[in-house]
Amino acid sequence: MRVLVIGGGGREHALAWKIADSPLVDQVYCAPGNAGIAEVAECVPIAPGDILRLRRFARENAIDLTVVGSEEPLVKGIVDSFATAGLRVFGPTREAARLEGSKVFCKQLMQRHGVPTAEFRTFNGPERAKSYLEMIGAPVVVKADGLAAGKGVMVAKTLEEAEAALAECFVVRRFGDAANVVLIEEYLEGEELSLLSIVSGNQVLPLAPAQDYKRIFDGDEGPNTGGMGSYSPVPSVDDALYERLVDEIVRPTVAEIARRGIDYRGVLYAGLMLTDRGPEVLEFNCRFGDPETQALLPRLQSDLLELLWTAARGETLPAAAEWSKGPAVGVVMASGGYPGSTSKGDPIIGLEKAWAVNGVEVFHAGTRRGPDRRLVTAGGRVLTVTGLGDTFAQARARAYEGVAAISFTGEQHRTDIALRAEEWEARR
Repeated sequence: MRVLVIGGGGREHALAWKIADSPLVDQVYCAPGNAGIAEVAECVPIAPGDILRLRRFARENAIDLTVVGSEEPLVKGIVDSFATAGLRVFGPTREAARLEGSKVFCKQLMQRHGVPTAEFRTFNGPERAKSYLEMIGAPVVVKADGLAAGKGVMVAKTLEEAEAALAECFVVRRFGDAANVVLIEEYLEGEELSLLSIVSGNQVLPLAPAQDYKRIFDGDEGPNTGGMGSYSPVPSVDDALYERLVDEIVRPTVAEIARRGIDYRGVLYAGLMLTDRGPEVLEFNCRFGDPETQALLPRLQSDLLELLWTAARGETLPAAAEWSKGPAVGVVMASGGYPGSTSKGDPIIGLEKAWAVNGVEVFHAGTRRGPDRRLVTAGGRVLTVTGLGDTFAQARARAYEGVAAISFTGEQHRTDIALRAEEWEARR
């Protein structure tokens, strides 16, 4: 098979890396890719949002399956466009991608179908939103309705922080048209969880649970990011809870999508909060998570390409995927200034030493080759260093040994990724 992966981040590197390992694959392309992806696939300089050029490339190069990594082309309707040309894509249609493209649409769907989620109100201007804040108080969560590269969710612990978040949306226009409508949402407390499922029509193949870290600093402090690390599995999620999440949240949502006549063939990502009153949905996304994918795929023993190909054709999925027993811990290394304005062009040193650490995989995100072919940063999240081990202690130690081997100017990372999982393990 000839496969095209769309995107250029750590998630797409993990996807291309795993797909390239399949006995079914003949050639892997990635558009636009990055310096790490170039080691496992042929990179094509086409932006993920340039749907017409991507479609032309897929037709001219006899691509059997296109795997869409990032949300932007899905929301723009790349699956619908490719379908008109008879091209097979793993990913949901434009209508189905509204689950991620509009938080209001997603919340209303959950409300109508009784899927547990936080209370919310929507606003299209600051005045009524401020009055509502004064009435309910803080903490709250302020969300831009549309796509904002993972940064449109702001947790406000005080009224001042909430009003500042509204100003970012309505006055500063930090998120552009994505914040024409803003949600003010009930603040939920508990343990966050990511549960990704491969969906083929009304069939669901739930993947292993994962946990990610959105805040930039240790202890979940600082602004939200696209994700600073992840681990899988999640020790606090036993078999009974896992089945409950699938049966009470994932399957009803997929059933409602199918009831609406939407043929969903892709990933359904449930961002969950395990609260005292039970699990509740923070958000649904319509693609693989980043950085969860970098922790999940190194553990996956099933043939990923076979699963994606099955779903893309709407055929019967297996009852379960196969996983390694040991955990994986992925630590993101970001550029200085992230998640704001970030530095670029800084040389990356020590990658070979990280690769030499037993049980370590390094996935590239914001990397490129300079004029002298040296590896340099391209801004934002630069690398995810994933450690595999028999225990969380071993996986964490390997991941952070890999991180310690790599350096670039301004590098920042969290030091507490999977620490609670290691502590839970030590208490058993």
